[in-house]
Order: sequence, then structure tokens, then C-alpha cells
Amino acid sequence: MDNIVDALNNAYQDFVAAAAGVLEAKEISHGHNTKSTDEALEKFKQRWELFRVACDQAEEFVESLKQRIGSECLVDEATGSMAGKPGQAATTGLPPISAVRLEQMSKAVRWLVIELQHGSGTAGAASHSHSSVPFDARFSDDAAQ
Repeated sequence: MDNIVDALNNAYQDFVAAAAGVLEAKEISHGHNTKSTDEALEKFKQRWELFRVACDQAEEFVESLKQRIGSECLVDEATGSMAGKPGQAATTGLPPISAVRLEQMSKAVRWLVIELQHGSGTAGAASHSHSSVPFDARFSDDAAQ
């Protein structure tokens, strides 16, 4: 994480320095376009793009952490791991499920999302035509309920 923060900070500092360079070049040329102003603008454009890339990378990192933390919390909640910890809220009264089972359900949901994103019309049709079928027939626990 420190590397990402450092990269973002460095990219920002380079971007600000390039912006200052454009202003200085414009001031020296009295507002006229010269070779030095064009070079300063080109450097500014490059630094802007590098800053955007650094921001995108930082955003992707934060999103991956959010998903990871959310998944860990979901597993803890579903498996009842939070139950005995001091300062934690009481359980919901739902019976805990195994982490393996939760992972199977999570994978099934991810596959359904992927199918929907790729425009597969079969996922929607299957859910309507098989509404009496449990969550996912690939998992024996669903079929047994």
C-alpha cells in the first residue's frame, strides 16, 4: 500500500510541477506560443496522464480492499466466527453455514453476474422458468432444502 501512496504522491508532485512549468513558460513568452511553451504543455499532458494512471491504480487497490474486507466480514458473519468476540453485536439467530458452502454460493453468484454481463439471455430465462428450483441445483445442500 505504501508503494501505491508513494506513486500517487510522486505523480501528483510531477503534475503540479508541470503545471507550474506551463505557467512559467507562458509568462516568459508573454503569452505567446513558442517552442518552450509547446514543450511545457506536452510535458504537462504527459504528467496529467501519468497522474490519472496513478489515480486509477489507487482506486483499483481501494476497491479490491473493500471487496476483500467485505468478503471476510461476510464469511465471519455467515460462519458465526464473530459470535464469541467481545464488543460484537449478538448473532442474527440464523444458523451459521460453512465457509466452503458460502464460497460455493459466492462462485455461483459471480458466474451468474458474468453471464448477465455478457448478455446471456439464458440466465434470466432460466430463473423465470425454474422458479421452483432451489438457489442452484449444482449444490446438493440447495436441492436437499
